[in-house]
Amino acid sequence: MNKVEQKAQTIWEITTQLQNATELSTALSSCLQTVIQALNSEAGTIWILDERTERIFPVFNHGPVDISGITIESGQGIAGTVIRDGESIIVEDVTKDSRFSHSVDEESGFVTRSIICAPIMGKDKPLGCVQVINKQSGELYDPSDLALCQELAALSSIAIREKGLTPDTGQGKEILISLRNITKDFPSGDGTLQVLRGINLDIYRNEFLVILGESGCGKSTLVNIIGGMERPTGGTISVEGKDFSNPTEKELTEFRRRYLSFVFQSYNLMPSLTARENVRFIAELVKDPLPVDEALKSVGLEDRAGHYPSMLSGGQQQRVAIARAIVKRPTILFADEPTAALDYRTSIEVLSAFEEIRRTQGTSIVLITHNPEIARMADRVIRLKNGQISSIRMNSHPVTATELSW
Repeated sequence: MNKVEQKAQTIWEITTQLQNATELSTALSSCLQTVIQALNSEAGTIWILDERTERIFPVFNHGPVDISGITIESGQGIAGTVIRDGESIIVEDVTKDSRFSHSVDEESGFVTRSIICAPIMGKDKPLGCVQVINKQSGELYDPSDLALCQELAALSSIAIREKGLTPDTGQGKEILISLRNITKDFPSGDGTLQVLRGINLDIYRNEFLVILGESGCGKSTLVNIIGGMERPTGGTISVEGKDFSNPTEKELTEFRRRYLSFVFQSYNLMPSLTARENVRFIAELVKDPLPVDEALKSVGLEDRAGHYPSMLSGGQQQRVAIARAIVKRPTILFADEPTAALDYRTSIEVLSAFEEIRRTQGTSIVLITHNPEIARMADRVIRLKNGQISSIRMNSHPVTATELSW
């Protein structure tokens, strides 16, 4: 397939995706990825202007770093200039371009060499822009590359005007945990296996974050590092703005006990204890737990409190595990494939329990899954590939658990 045929095929693909989209945010994110692949590029972002603040925000990002917390004033940087002026640009070397905002781009830690950027136009002025970064081959972008970027911007403009898009700009969100350039190596034969390859990620208070990826991509390792169960090989971690890169064992124990909880695919209930006793066992380890019966009620198991695990279904056992996790009043709850062993109906029951916990307690939930349908519930979706963040997507309209189907 020559370059003209490839361009035509790509335009057809993104047109079809946007025309058939039931969820615009998912379609836009997918279209951006399609264009990045067609242009053999390293990363790309769709920026949207918030007219209330006159600042721009990255609402869809495909690339190795988390830039979701970055905000730029309209008119600043490459993207800000394109949105202000409504004109497309090719920047062959960003270090020689006065419009390149080093303070913004260096925040992500990503080395930007060259950029193409096209405005997403509204009726009277730009709504945002499409930005694609760095050809993997090291070649420069040419006008035909920019033309494809412009096609995506034009089609995005039509779709946004027709279907509407209210982006989550992230304003006012409090960062709970911040990771910068996290790496993790494990011994492997005579060498080492690099499982995480420079993770940059922020986790916000009261957000529902889903981490997607195939087996072996580093999802569980990442959560184990965030949760203090494993130490990173390199990089820095901060918790509520305080450095937590090298905590003592006492600090780690206190952090795990008071700050966070885990729910795993296996329920890990004590078989000789009833549901109530399993939850009470954890409640007695912390200073200010939820009342045990309240924790069970929050997951819909108040009428099963006296039952032993062997008397409960798989979904009920998982909900006991969730009640046991939330009785600590955790700030963050990590769930590693919590529905993998469950059927659809019981999976929805478990996911509904997470929704209720977040709504009533304000707990941040970080859920690992290989099921992309579950990602529709999330505020943000992080996709890992080969130990790196390959994309970040903010959901404009998260759905409830009962709206999921698979």
